[in-house]
Amino acid sequence: MGYVHHLFSCRCSRKRAFQIAKSFLPILEWLPNYRVKEWLISDVISGVSTGLVATLQGLAYALLVAVPVGYGLYSAFFPILTYFFLGTSRHISVGPFPVVSLMVGSVVLSMAPDENFLIDGSNATGTNGTGTLIDTESRDAQRVLIASTLTFLVGILQVIFGVLQIGFIVRYLADPLVGGFTTAAAFQVLVSQLKIVLNVSTKNYNGVLSIIYTLIETFEKIGTTNIADLIAGLLTIFVCMVVKEINDRFKHKIPIPIPIEVIVVNGASLATGISYAANLEKKYNAGIVKSIPRGFLPPEPPDVSLFSQMIAASFSIAIVAYAIAVSVGKVYATKYDYAIDGNQEFIAFGFSNIFSGAFSCFVATTALSRTAVQESTGGKTQVAGIISAGIVLISIVALGKLLEPLQKSVLAAVVIANLKGMFMQVFDVPRLWRQNKVDAMIWVFTCVASIILGLDLGLLAGLLFGLLTVVLRVQFPSWGGFGNIPGTDIYKKVKDYKNVIEPEGVKILKFSSPIFYANIDGLKSSLKSTVGFDAVKVYNKRLKALRKIQKLIKKGKLKATKNGIISEPGINNEAFETDEEPDDNEDLQVPTKEVEIQVDWNSELPVKVNIPKVPIHSLILDFGAVTFLDIVAVRSIKTIIREFERIDVRVYFASYQDNLISQLERSAFFDDIVRKDIFFLTVHDAVLYIRNQMTYSDNQDPIFEKVRISSSIVQRCGPTLEKWPYNFLLSFHHNSFPSNCHYSIMNKK
Repeated sequence: MGYVHHLFSCRCSRKRAFQIAKSFLPILEWLPNYRVKEWLISDVISGVSTGLVATLQGLAYALLVAVPVGYGLYSAFFPILTYFFLGTSRHISVGPFPVVSLMVGSVVLSMAPDENFLIDGSNATGTNGTGTLIDTESRDAQRVLIASTLTFLVGILQVIFGVLQIGFIVRYLADPLVGGFTTAAAFQVLVSQLKIVLNVSTKNYNGVLSIIYTLIETFEKIGTTNIADLIAGLLTIFVCMVVKEINDRFKHKIPIPIPIEVIVVNGASLATGISYAANLEKKYNAGIVKSIPRGFLPPEPPDVSLFSQMIAASFSIAIVAYAIAVSVGKVYATKYDYAIDGNQEFIAFGFSNIFSGAFSCFVATTALSRTAVQESTGGKTQVAGIISAGIVLISIVALGKLLEPLQKSVLAAVVIANLKGMFMQVFDVPRLWRQNKVDAMIWVFTCVASIILGLDLGLLAGLLFGLLTVVLRVQFPSWGGFGNIPGTDIYKKVKDYKNVIEPEGVKILKFSSPIFYANIDGLKSSLKSTVGFDAVKVYNKRLKALRKIQKLIKKGKLKATKNGIISEPGINNEAFETDEEPDDNEDLQVPTKEVEIQVDWNSELPVKVNIPKVPIHSLILDFGAVTFLDIVAVRSIKTIIREFERIDVRVYFASYQDNLISQLERSAFFDDIVRKDIFFLTVHDAVLYIRNQMTYSDNQDPIFEKVRISSSIVQRCGPTLEKWPYNFLLSFHHNSFPSNCHYSIMNKK
């Protein structure tokens, strides 16, 4: 009782409670250890720079979500407040990301298209560019509600994933899949922003081939391009690209990369001033931001009735947003030697999205470029993140009015310029093709599927294709015959190495996969290819030949003696065996009671019987890569053993996993014919055992020799054997046991 009380008190101690609190609130872990003198200035500088970038990106990425740009500022502010307390990454900048924003935007446009808000001319507040009048105020309000409700639902899913400890789900998003998906998303983003740079109005297409329809309509209306917007957009893209190229080429000489986003902010401010002075909207019909709400909107509950329409999309968005954030976070965690908790990240982003969804935000993750700014300008902790949120707060409260005349084409250009890194992933494909063709196929398939089908269906198609490649690789694994490197106990593939030698009369097959119902036929095919014959066919032909030989014996044309079969001189061969398969196994049993027939099937027979040669006496199956067997595999392997035993080929197993013996025992694999003494720890042990067996069977009486060897081992190694608890075959070597204990033995309990 005292021990139980002590254990209970330890579990419920203050220290234990604090450990639990720190696991849920990581800020309790790192904030008390914050080095104010060393880190504060760096975090302040980093926070200010990142905040300026986050302000502009928030406005720009709102265009992808198809909501008024002012709501992008909210999305760049609220998620940081929650992540500051719950997140485990010190360097990522939390907020909008173009891929995730576009995925949210596709849901928004599908659930609230312009066609749902057509009105009479007397109540019109705008047009969709095709002459049709629409109620933009009602449309925007509905789209904001859909985006915030989707964000709330994504947050709920992420919290559930974190609580259930299923952060492992991101492992199924392999790097080639993520690379192909994000490249396709970058292409989707480019097309969606192209019409804004050109200020060309098109319909909002969604679903399969939507990107193709958007491109076609954009180029059909390219004659209506707004020159002022086009010039502003191209200048912004050009400046961003040039500075990014300078950063890449001279990154070893520049201690801190030039924060191009900050320059763009200044350029945007300049563009804003020009817009004020030139009144671009009226003179040149330029597309401007127009209205940015000042201050904060009151929190609103989500529209729960919409959950059923967006649950499928929210699942994929939740996974993609998490995968992007964790992958970026791991890069910097490795660089600065600390760990991030995948499940806690699910919870952190989940609560951030739930909190943000109540304040009319869209889904938050992290942006590569914004995180790079936060880290490269000296950010040490999430204190830089909270300071960047303060800069966004200033923009929301005080500077929003100044950004209202800003051209949308400038914001769209900022989005396009930040796609450079994702587009550069295309150059990974040739490298992947050289390294692993399957991974390259996953990359290309996911990219093409995401472009054609849309991001949500494309991601699902890529995931299923990736899983299919795994299934195919397991169903058709690598295999090959192995041989020995002379003078060593190493065995390598005969096809891959020139100097390996196959042991005489022995074939070694390694099957590099778990064996189960889907690939058992592959094991049988690889066996036939390795040994060079079909054991069943050999057995059937031998039986058929024996039946014909017996008939000739009964007719007196052949004689059976203890030394073999003797043919009468001058008798024609009537037992010729064609290459045709036996029609049936029926009547193939030979009545051995009448006369005992001994035939050496590998020697020249006194009659011309066409029997496939069996050049081996032993077969070793290397199961080092076999991690499990199902019941179908167990039964099939047992059948294989019996098939080879019938034609005098002994089957052995080597390099098996420890759990296979237990699986075989549970499956009733072992009996009087299939025993545990056919299992060896290594291939070399099995080869040595076979050589010893063949030597003694050739030179001495097998029964006497077996008794003699067993007696010798018991006399000299008896005390040692009692130490081995396992009931399977062991092989003793020079450095472990007395010098004459070189035989494989069965240690019985």
